[in-house]
Amino acid sequence: MSTTIRARAADAAMRIAQTLRDPQDIIAPLTRRAASTLCYGLAGTALLHASLAAAEPRFASIAAAHWAAAARLVDNSPPDGIHTGPGALAASLIIGTGYLPANDPHNTLLPRATTWLSARAVALARHHHRAPREQATPWAVYDAIKGLAGIGRVLLAAHHRGHHTEAEPGLHAALSTLTHMILTPHGIRPGWWLPAALHPPTVTIPPTGAATTGLAHGVAGPLAFLATAHQAGHTLPGQRDAIHTAADWLLTWQTPESTWPPHISGDALDNAPRGTTARLRGRTTAWCYGTPGIATALASAGRALDLPSLSHTAAAAMTALAARPLDNWDIEGTALCHGSAGVLQSAVRLTCQPVIDHVTPTTLAPLANSRPRGFLTGHTGTALVLADLGGLLPRTADHWDCLILLS
Repeated sequence: MSTTIRARAADAAMRIAQTLRDPQDIIAPLTRRAASTLCYGLAGTALLHASLAAAEPRFASIAAAHWAAAARLVDNSPPDGIHTGPGALAASLIIGTGYLPANDPHNTLLPRATTWLSARAVALARHHHRAPREQATPWAVYDAIKGLAGIGRVLLAAHHRGHHTEAEPGLHAALSTLTHMILTPHGIRPGWWLPAALHPPTVTIPPTGAATTGLAHGVAGPLAFLATAHQAGHTLPGQRDAIHTAADWLLTWQTPESTWPPHISGDALDNAPRGTTARLRGRTTAWCYGTPGIATALASAGRALDLPSLSHTAAAAMTALAARPLDNWDIEGTALCHGSAGVLQSAVRLTCQPVIDHVTPTTLAPLANSRPRGFLTGHTGTALVLADLGGLLPRTADHWDCLILLS
């Protein structure tokens, strides 16, 4: 990548961060509950400023102000995953302090943050294991946003930071539950299949239900977490088999165009030859549901299992994505979840230069007219991708993009 592009990316990241300095500016357009979150509010902007503190030391005090404001607002928020509620502040502290000096006072908060997340993981695991055998596992138990894939990945980071006692109960619960889910099918339907009634009302699902594929809410999320934990030496009986099972399932439903449907219907699971599912409406090129997130999960599985073929499949899928005209992609804007920033960060993780070249100009496009400021859907996440691209962020054991299961 050219020096000019890197310099432009670094400059854009710093300009965005400058516009996000005042906690009151972040809070003003949001509800009280949204204001403290990672996905929309202060936990996200705190993470951004903490990550950039090595490049601009005064950002450390700005991160502290955002964390303090988030802590005042998070009281009485219901328990949730790592993007809203108390878990968002916990995740932001655990990952964000990794970019700050070891003597930063926020490090003293990590045992409490880790204990909270660990307890949440244990509670979700109990919900799963106490449910009747025939009952399906909802997204909120297993996914990257609310469930054990996302929570487990942050607990893995906390364990890396030395908080073993606090992290281990929840980490063990996440690994065992996701392994059990993947290895416990509903007849010939996989363990993460859900009936239509248990999908969120905003998602259009066939009457026969569906098994979702993507990194945000599908099996690619648990796959990415289990594979990353396996590489880090955290393994349980059956975990390797679960990684194999999830990866093989994704391979069998890959389309001839090297993409994946956002979900596979119950009818297709029961009757269709694998790999011949009808085209379905929904995202296929964004981080959340599409090729970038799924390819990253498969590459992680390839490294964990020492199966280069999985990494080759991931690379081929990304190369095929790069060959498609950008105006045929189903991304929106420059954000992480649905936009070009999520694709770009995935491509950087997979060292896919054609995709990087394809989407970098879009991500660098003027951002003045974009109002959202959040981590998943706004400026904050875009700025972190650009800061990475611009070489502003030091490498840590658990980089910021572990919060979207890309590392």
